[in-house]
Amino acid sequence: MSETAGVAELYATIEEAARLLGVTCSRETVAPILSTYGDAFEHDATVVAFRVATAKRHIGELDCRFTTHPTHRDPYAFALSNGLTPKTGHPVGSLLFDLQGGLPIDSYGIDFGVVGGFKKVYSFFTPDDLQKLSSLVDIPSMPRALAANADFFARYGLDDRVGVIGIDYPHHTVNVYFNDVPAECFETSAIRAMLAESGFTEPSEQMLKLGQAAFGLYVTLSWDSPRIERICYAVTTTDLQTLPVRIDPEIEKFVTGVPHSGADRKFVYGVALAPEGEYYKLETHYKWTPGAMDFI
Repeated sequence: MSETAGVAELYATIEEAARLLGVTCSRETVAPILSTYGDAFEHDATVVAFRVATAKRHIGELDCRFTTHPTHRDPYAFALSNGLTPKTGHPVGSLLFDLQGGLPIDSYGIDFGVVGGFKKVYSFFTPDDLQKLSSLVDIPSMPRALAANADFFARYGLDDRVGVIGIDYPHHTVNVYFNDVPAECFETSAIRAMLAESGFTEPSEQMLKLGQAAFGLYVTLSWDSPRIERICYAVTTTDLQTLPVRIDPEIEKFVTGVPHSGADRKFVYGVALAPEGEYYKLETHYKWTPGAMDFI
């Protein structure tokens, strides 16, 4: 697919964002991804965001994610046919196809790193048609960890609140995003209980403060273990000063320096607890549409 004006503009923005972060942006890695989904960047409703994270595996990387158009096109099949990701015999390679066969997917998103290349596909459900876990656990290629934790999700009122499924192809993991989360889940006692029951360490006061202000949460599951690999709480704002915690100065400098379109700048700040410890991620939107679901 030839380079459109939208692709050229976004590549220049990614290059500038990577420079601000001190990350090397490779045209050989980024340009084929943008060109493959080039028609997305000519669409007014497309959301584009950049994300940085403090976890060790994210150091030296800048992630970019965007929604795709047209929505009827299979974005993973398109990635395979354009050589963005290798074909795999792992169940992760079948999951999107299986989701498409039984669930009303409204739209898709793509996640890639300027260093690591193509990473994820997101499947979004409409806000008024959130999915039940019972529709997901029997999908053949779904990690068994989802069924193993179904009772846990039900106890916290999350069993009918699935808004997004994110499939991470290089890491062989799945993110399950819950929307319209019951307010009780963001109370300090509930956060502590959920994390303890999932085998995580005691959360920090900063994590608890962010959790109390969160709009949603997601978990990470894999095919290798029945346990929840990661739990993340996310807060959204158009003003970083309104967050209940202080942002690392270097990250704040980066996200406020990245170009953005539109009158307002939007941020999503997330805190995650994983086996390697607590870490933070900040997403800044280059382009967003009011009412659109957030990636993080």
